[in-house]
Amino acid sequence: MSLVEKLQWRSAVKKFDSSKKINAEQLSALKTAIQLAPTSLGLQSFKVIVVQDAETKQKLRAVGYDQAQITDSSALFVFASLTNLDEDFGKKFIDLVATTRGIAREALAGYEQMVLGTLASRTDEQKVAWSHKQAYIALGVLLSEAAELGVDAAPMEGFDAEKFDEILGLKEQGLTTSVIAAVGFRAEDDAYSKMIKVRRPQSELFIEA
Repeated sequence: MSLVEKLQWRSAVKKFDSSKKINAEQLSALKTAIQLAPTSLGLQSFKVIVVQDAETKQKLRAVGYDQAQITDSSALFVFASLTNLDEDFGKKFIDLVATTRGIAREALAGYEQMVLGTLASRTDEQKVAWSHKQAYIALGVLLSEAAELGVDAAPMEGFDAEKFDEILGLKEQGLTTSVIAAVGFRAEDDAYSKMIKVRRPQSELFIEA
């Protein structure tokens, strides 16, 4: 099937079959897709916590409006934005670029100036908000790759971010929760996945200019 056909198949599953688990190969493919997701300046200003431990998922469900997808999914992907996007972070990124591409670091001076200037021009609050947006781009890539694999993935915003941070110890790691996605396989009686997909017509969605 084409990607469009697979996106027609995908659904924001409300009921997962807790007995079905994604395998190591599928998990690796999802991680790689997230790793390759585009981000502003290529900075990847977030991390992703992959929660599979049943006890931890139960705690998260309690602060996630008791949504069953959190515990019944095979894995819960928690996208968390970095909260300290400082000059050191920018310089380490330039180090990575130089090492990965085999380029002399001084040849990247102009790029480094742009990266550091971008970070310096924003307040801490603006940088976190910007980072949240980057996490959402990666979320979209995760959803697309899951559809490619025939794996169900449900993006979720219904949770207490501060409580998620507390349970996962994110504040101590300089992180804060952005968005989450439950991943696994839909239950046979998941009514929502059997419904016809409703989307606004393209004539209303797109404006030709």
